[in-house]
Amino acid sequence: MEDQRNLLEIARQAIIEATVHSRRWHPKTPDGVLAERRGLFVTLERRGKLRGCVGQMSAPDPLALAVAHCAVAAAGNDARFSPVRPQEVAGLTIEISILSAFESIHATQIEIGRHGLMVARGPFRGVLLPQVAIERRWTPERFLRETCGKAGLPDNAWMSPETRLFGFTAESFSEADFPATVSHSSIEGQV
Repeated sequence: MEDQRNLLEIARQAIIEATVHSRRWHPKTPDGVLAERRGLFVTLERRGKLRGCVGQMSAPDPLALAVAHCAVAAAGNDARFSPVRPQEVAGLTIEISILSAFESIHATQIEIGRHGLMVARGPFRGVLLPQVAIERRWTPERFLRETCGKAGLPDNAWMSPETRLFGFTAESFSEADFPATVSHSSIEGQV
């Protein structure tokens, strides 16, 4: 729990420094769990709506550094959204998903709520986190079709022997799980 809280604080501080102060910030040298190298995603929401999401399937850097990098990228470089403005920072809710290793999976093995998916064919890749299928109440087949679409492939590409399917799990946690982690009023004073 303490590691989760620390990662959320790192993500928020990185966003504040980049968005509000226009400077790059790095967390102190990590140790323990924060030094592990794992895939992850940082998701930003504002008023219950997606505001940015960026991740790395495998992390060349320790978790603490990768979280900082992905948080800043989610706030400023998610092509689906305009960059987060300084006055929006206090209203963001941050969620982090730490990924397990990717393993080959057959379509019949997919469990909604447990597995995230990666669809791969040639240079095309699409990834959706486990919680996406739950939130949207998708069947396994719909989850497969949507992941293909995310990869830029036809929605039935998952049926082709040329397409590879990978499953993974994710440990997801949010600032909503730790309401006292960040004092949003203190952040508002910085913008």
